[in-house]
Amino acid sequence: MWPLLFSLTNAMALAAWVVLAFLPRKPLALSAVLYLGVALLCLIYAVCFALFVSGSVDPGALPGAGEPGFGSIAAVRALFMSDGGVVIGWTHYLAFDLFTGLWIARDADAKGFGRVVQVPFLAATFIAGPVGLLSWLLVREPAARAMARRKA
Repeated sequence: MWPLLFSLTNAMALAAWVVLAFLPRKPLALSAVLYLGVALLCLIYAVCFALFVSGSVDPGALPGAGEPGFGSIAAVRALFMSDGGVVIGWTHYLAFDLFTGLWIARDADAKGFGRVVQVPFLAATFIAGPVGLLSWLLVREPAARAMARRKA
């Protein structure tokens, strides 16, 4: 089950990233990324997380590893020492990185940045989420300030 779910969530996320980076940003395309990409990944995450932490599937705690949880490195490590924990954690990353990419794309469009400028930030967010977001935040700041001055 977990390998199939891993492949499915990766394919869903990749398809949404392709739409976001390369297709025209029409309302239908952006809605598809948000609801068929981000929201569906969030739903998969929520269901799997609930089943996982309840112990219904792949509880993730190895003998002697302590209770699964988020209170220590050992507890988090125990969660990720099972296929279920890895797939659930990965789905979390996929959902949040895609949502961040969607925000970057919409923000960049609103500030007049062309797609050629946006794609490297989207790619960085796809590959290393926080690096892409930080890079975008640094680049967008002067444009955001300039827009605010024009409106004032």
